Amino acid sequence: MLREFKEFAVRGNVVDMAVGIIVGGAFGTIVQSLVKDVLMPPIGLLMGGVDFSDIFLVLKGEGPYATLAEATAAGAVTLNIGVFVNNVVSFLIVAFAVFLLIKGINRLRRQQAKAPTPPTAPPEEILLLREIRDELRNTPARGDATRE
Repeated sequence: MLREFKEFAVRGNVVDMAVGIIVGGAFGTIVQSLVKDVLMPPIGLLMGGVDFSDIFLVLKGEGPYATLAEATAAGAVTLNIGVFVNNVVSFLIVAFAVFLLIKGINRLRRQQAKAPTPPTAPPEEILLLREIRDELRNTPARGDATRE
């Protein structure tokens, strides 16, 4: 059983999948930072200095709270609209990046499919049989005067 698990774990597909998951996690962190630190501040500034992560509704608790952190610290139940918007934007960026990646891979596959494959050489047995055939055609048969 241990041997079977080892064979499974070191198979190429499993290792490739593990690398993909690790790189995907790192990519997700980069995208979250892009959304939170680069994209949303200018959008919030255009909307009157709003920090999207602090857009929330208090469902239960003593109000008003200036930030989501204050509401959470006070134990208020909140509907975190801004955090949801940030996550939607993050998802759209990741989805678009994956779309571009798949589009590039498909373009490469189409180019490979269009490239003509060179004809494969016939097996050695076929070549030998052709040589024998050609020799027999060029060699006169015994008692046959017409082939001379």
